[in-house]
Amino acid sequence: MKKILVRRAASIDSKILLLRGQRVMLDADIAGLFGVTTSRLNEQVRRNCERFPPDFMFRLTSDERDEVIAKCDHLQRLKFSPVLPVAFTEHGALMLANVLKSAKAVGMSIEVVRAFIRMREAMTHQRDLATKLDALERKYDRQFKVVFDAIRALMEPLTKRRRRIGFKPNR
Repeated sequence: MKKILVRRAASIDSKILLLRGQRVMLDADIAGLFGVTTSRLNEQVRRNCERFPPDFMFRLTSDERDEVIAKCDHLQRLKFSPVLPVAFTEHGALMLANVLKSAKAVGMSIEVVRAFIRMREAMTHQRDLATKLDALERKYDRQFKVVFDAIRALMEPLTKRRRRIGFKPNR
């Protein structure tokens, strides 16, 4: 049972894309997870458009669609679709479960939200690591600056006054 959940979670995670600076899932992927057709899903979105503001969903441009198709093998079927796909944010995916009202949609929406949460936690962890790495880099740059300054000082020619050889006459 645990293997199935892990496999399903990995499957959902792989369907989350980064578009316009947001983590989203396309309508075709969500429809497959919820067990409905893409046209049925989009029909329910049109019927309940007041529940889907622009920060919950947006329609891809043709350039974005082409980029997504090029990057994701499982979306090749969108290549010849006359309709541009719709991208749903985490909140939009959750709202879809409320609109579709099927037991499978509700169950899968929980898994989808968990996948978005895992992605957010991973990004936070990555940001924390980057911050720590920057701090270490600054710390060691200062330490190595001292070493390099000492080496440069040793490399500079001596600028002592040369002592004259011979005796100094009294005036």
